[in-house]
Amino acid sequence: MILEKIDHPDKIHSLTNDELQQLATELRDRIIKVVARTGGHIAPSLGTVEITLALLNVFDAMQDRIVWDVGHQSYAWKILTGRNERFDTLRQYGGLSGFTNIHESPYDAFSTGHSSTSISAALGMAAARDLKKEHFHSIAVIGDGALTGGMSFEALNHAGHLQPEDFIVILNDNAMSISKNVGGLQKYMARMYASKSYNTLKKQIWDLSGSLPSSIRRRFIYGAQKLEESMMNILVPNIIFEDLGFKYVGPIDGHDVPHLISILKRVKKFMVGPVLVHVVTQKGKGYSPAEADASTFHGIGPFDNQSGKTACSGGKSYSDVFGDSMLELAAKNPSIVAITAAMSAGTGLSGFEAKYPERFFDVGIAEQHALTLAAGMSTRGIKPFVAIYSTFAQRALDQIIHDVALPRLPVVLCLDRAGLVGEDGATHHGAFDISFLAGVPNLTILAPSCAEEMQTMLAWAAEYKNGPVVIRYPRGKAVCRGIDVAAFEPGKAEIINSTDNLSDPPYAFVAVGDALATAMETADILAQSGKRPLIINLRSIKPLDENTLQALGKACSHVFSFENNAIIGGTGARIAQYLSESEAKVINFGYPDRFISHGATQKLKEEISFTAVHLAEKVKKHL
Repeated sequence: MILEKIDHPDKIHSLTNDELQQLATELRDRIIKVVARTGGHIAPSLGTVEITLALLNVFDAMQDRIVWDVGHQSYAWKILTGRNERFDTLRQYGGLSGFTNIHESPYDAFSTGHSSTSISAALGMAAARDLKKEHFHSIAVIGDGALTGGMSFEALNHAGHLQPEDFIVILNDNAMSISKNVGGLQKYMARMYASKSYNTLKKQIWDLSGSLPSSIRRRFIYGAQKLEESMMNILVPNIIFEDLGFKYVGPIDGHDVPHLISILKRVKKFMVGPVLVHVVTQKGKGYSPAEADASTFHGIGPFDNQSGKTACSGGKSYSDVFGDSMLELAAKNPSIVAITAAMSAGTGLSGFEAKYPERFFDVGIAEQHALTLAAGMSTRGIKPFVAIYSTFAQRALDQIIHDVALPRLPVVLCLDRAGLVGEDGATHHGAFDISFLAGVPNLTILAPSCAEEMQTMLAWAAEYKNGPVVIRYPRGKAVCRGIDVAAFEPGKAEIINSTDNLSDPPYAFVAVGDALATAMETADILAQSGKRPLIINLRSIKPLDENTLQALGKACSHVFSFENNAIIGGTGARIAQYLSESEAKVINFGYPDRFISHGATQKLKEEISFTAVHLAEKVKKHL
C-alpha cells in the first residue's frame, strides 16, 4: 500500500507514474469506504484525485497557497496532507470537516463551504504576496459548477486587470454542479473541449521556449503568447478567458496524472501573468454508482459501498412536501414557475422540472440572479417560487431587499434547510435567516411546524399578491400532526393546549416552526412536576400575532420563546421587545452567538443545550 507510506505530502514528489496511478486507486478506495459510513460529497472528490496528485507533485503544499472552491472536492487533499489517520472521522462530531478549514490544517489555505469564492481568495493571497515581496504560487481550483456563480467572473475580471505573476486558476470542468450544469457557459466549454488545434499550437510554443537561453526566454514567451492569442482566434472559437486577460491552457484530460504534471510544470516555469488551466474530469470517477448518478452522489448520506444503495429515510421530507405541493399548485395556476440555483433535486423540484420543464428555471449557482429573475417575472404577472437553502440565501440579501421587498413584488422565497443541518457544519447551518430577514419591510415570514401547515402556507402564498412571502422549513422528515389549518392567516398563531390545568401563575412557550416539537417535549418534562405551560405555535414570524402576545404579557409570569435560529436578532428578541412594557418576563431559547460545528444534529443540540432536557432545567430555574 503506497498510501500508508505517505506521511507527508512532499513524498509525492518522488513517486513514479505507476506509483501515482496506484496511489490514485488507493485514494478512491479510501474515500469510498469512509464516505459510505459517514456520508459526504463523494462524487466531487472522486473526480479530483488526479488533480490533487499533480498539484502535490509539482507545487509545495505548505509554501504555495492552493484554494479549493467549495471544499467538497478536497477529500484526497485532506488524506494526503496529514489527515489520513483521522479521515474516518470525516463530518463526525469533533472530527474532520467536510470542507477545507484553516483551523483544521495549515495546508488548507482558505476556509470554504459556499461556492465561487476560490479565485477571489487566491487573488487576494497573490496581491498580499506581492505587497509583502514574498514568493509563492497562488492557485485556485474551481469547478463542480462554481464557475456559474457571478463572483467567480468578478474575480477573473479583476485578475485579468492586475495581471499577477504565479497566479493559476485550475478549472475542473466535470459538466456538473449539483444538478447537471446548465446554460451557455457549459455549451461553450464543450466546444472548447472539441478543439484540438489550439492545444497543438500551445505545445509547439512551449517546446520552442524550453530550448531558449534563460536570458531571452521571458521576452520570447510574452511575445509568443501575444502571437498565440491572435492565431488561436482563427483556429478555435473565441476563448473568453483570454479576453479576460488570462493565458488559457487546455482542455486537458484530468485523469491522466503524467500529462497533468507535465502541463503544470510548464505553466509553473514558462507562463507569464495569470494562467487558467482547463481540466476535464468525470464526477464520481472510479465508482460506478457515482459515475452513473453524479447528482445523487454529489452529497449523500451513508450507503452500501458495494451496491451504492442508501437506506430508506422512511417518510417524506419537507423538501418532498414542498415539491409535491408545487405540482398541485402549478396544475391549478399556469402562472406559477419554480426557480432554483443548481439544486433541483435537493429542493424537491425534480418532479416539477420533469412535468413543467418550460416553467422550471435552474439558474446555476447564482442566488442573486435567481431572486432578481423572479422579481422581473413577477412584474409581468408570473408567480415565482424560489427554492434556496437558507445558508445560500445569505448571498442574495441585497436582491431580497432591493429588488423584491422594496417594490413589494409577490415573489415566494422558500428557504429549505433552515436550522441545524448536521454534518455539513457551520457553512451550511441555516442559523441566521430570521435574523437577517425579519428587519426587512414588506416581507411576510412564515414557519410551518408540520407538513399540513407547510401545504397550507404554500397554497396561501400562491394567491397572495400584496408583497413577497418567505417560508422557512427544516431539513429532514416532515412532521404530520393531523391538524386542520384551513383558517390559516399571517399574524394568527395557534394555541396548542387549553387553559385548564396550567401552572399558577401561568407561563407560556411560544414556538417558531419546527421548534414546536422541542417546546412540546420540554412541556411534557415539566408537566411531571405540575408546571404545565401554555403552548403557542407562532406560525407567522412576521407579522407577529400581537393580540395573542398582548394576552400572554398580561396573563403570564414568563414567556419562553423557542426557535431554530440565532438568538441575536431572532423572533424571541422581537417578542421581548414587543412585551418590554408588560409584567411578563421574556426568556429566549435558540442558537448561541457563535458558529456551530459539524456532527449529528442531535449531538449539536446537546452541545448548545437546545434539547428538551436542558431547556426544562433552564425553565425550572427561571420559574
